[in-house]
Amino acid sequence: MELVGPICEVLKCLGDPTCTYIEHHRKLEERKNDLLAKQRQLHAMKSDVELRIKAEFRWGRRVRQEVENWLLDVQAINDKIQNIEERMQNVSCFSRARLGKRIAQTVEQVEGIIERGSFTEALVIDTPSTAGVPFQLEHLEGETMVKEDIWNYLMSDEIGMIGVSGMGGIGKTTIMKHIHNQLLEETKALFDKIIWVTVSKELNIPKLQEKLANALNIVDLPKSEPERVAELMEKLGQRRYVLVLDDVGEKFSLAEVGIPKPTSSNGSKLVLTSRSIEVCRSMDCKVVKVPPLSHEESMNLFLEHAGHGVLKVPSLKEILGNIVRECGGLPLAIAVIAESMKGIYDVAEWRNALRELRDHVRSVKGTDVEIYERLKFSFDRLGDLKIQSCFLLCSLYPEDHKIPREELIEYWIDEEFLGTGSRQELSDRGHTILNRLENNCLLEKDGRNTVKMHDVMRDTALYIKSSGPHFMVKSGIGLKELPSKQEWGEHLEKVSFMENNVLEIPRHLSPNCEILSTLFLQYNMSLKRISESFFQHMHSLSILSLSYTGIEQLPNSVLNLETLNALVLRGCYNLKYVFTRKA
Repeated sequence: MELVGPICEVLKCLGDPTCTYIEHHRKLEERKNDLLAKQRQLHAMKSDVELRIKAEFRWGRRVRQEVENWLLDVQAINDKIQNIEERMQNVSCFSRARLGKRIAQTVEQVEGIIERGSFTEALVIDTPSTAGVPFQLEHLEGETMVKEDIWNYLMSDEIGMIGVSGMGGIGKTTIMKHIHNQLLEETKALFDKIIWVTVSKELNIPKLQEKLANALNIVDLPKSEPERVAELMEKLGQRRYVLVLDDVGEKFSLAEVGIPKPTSSNGSKLVLTSRSIEVCRSMDCKVVKVPPLSHEESMNLFLEHAGHGVLKVPSLKEILGNIVRECGGLPLAIAVIAESMKGIYDVAEWRNALRELRDHVRSVKGTDVEIYERLKFSFDRLGDLKIQSCFLLCSLYPEDHKIPREELIEYWIDEEFLGTGSRQELSDRGHTILNRLENNCLLEKDGRNTVKMHDVMRDTALYIKSSGPHFMVKSGIGLKELPSKQEWGEHLEKVSFMENNVLEIPRHLSPNCEILSTLFLQYNMSLKRISESFFQHMHSLSILSLSYTGIEQLPNSVLNLETLNALVLRGCYNLKYVFTRKA
């Protein structure tokens, strides 16, 4: 029986491919050397590509998808070559030809990848700017007078700066999106440029400057602060513009950013939206306050989302009116709560919903968290703990961040929120949950492949996770170092420092976080070193993302993270080796 294998191999040689078979067998070593030579050529090309990416990369840009795919193909072929080298160690006489054929095919694949790697265009491109691009508009109920006031001020020669103020979820951004689109349609002769920049409550001037540069098509903004300011001042000063700064959380100097003050002589306009009327006043704006919707407007908006079918159930009308009143005239709360009641016609369920909503709001009436409790009502109505967890994870991203759908679903899979099944089944389940969160207005669809979390919904998620096992989220705020050990509590469940400027994680930082399951450090491009002690007390860590950091190696303590499901190292172009010793 032991001769059957060898005999079969010999019989294969008796047909037409005999010469080819012998050639593969005889030239195995030569072809292996050819493969390794091609691999060295590919490694050199990969190093050049990574150096180019590092030189071109900055905030507001992303690696072209074609380049990302090429780098993934390089990794895949390297894994294949490693497998071939392992098989070469124990190759038998009768398997030499088969292995030789495989090596010849792999050489052709490597040559194809090398040919594709000769990128003549830029490897990194700007993320799409909202400058001059119309928004997909949400339904705007009421606010006619506010919209007219803002428009009249924009058309006036006397007023250069307008502050649109109102509490979170009142509709400031929605109003300004409608005005932005109207400006694009009707004022081409009056203004050269209509620019929209989302600032976010945590002011980060370098990031704000990068966003302005992106909107103005400035390819390389100088690194020196005075030169950055001068460049922006010059570019903005050359045109008559309307600049919308959405969601400003604190006062700042226009001159320090590089924004010329709009005046009657230069004809430019600046509109900022803010929850704080004091911010608007302190920046010398003409204040326009956005009031809550009237009961009639609130009812119209509620029915727009819940459907007019509920009016066909006479006994629901009074309960419906009471639920609408509990929304406090806040468009976001109305939309989210209405979507959670869509398709429900049972009077008992509506009565129960009214009781729950009143219980949520009554204990915090008149406080800052009143709107969070209204929105938490809709979160609670999701019912499914895993879907709720999917929603809460979105709050780890920076405010107003465009979250890739596929990336988000991958994290949900790694967190084991989606149960068990094939990768395709889990992906389909993830898309279904995303659609449900979008349909319930808990997330916003933002293009075909990304979603956004409204800043008030993000605040609500962080409010929900502010007690018990909680989150620490300091993403996208310009941090240069991580918080001290005292800020890391033993009840931390998820932590995000993504998209900051952290340089290193020092030796003395070894936080006691026994239940920490997720740690986001991606897009800290200056982060080069992580101390060995940092992961010492993170025994429950399941997801660690270090993508697009400058790390050169991982600390060996990562090997002790026994519950780690996902170690994400995409775009770590300086990573020379993963560990200094073998696992």
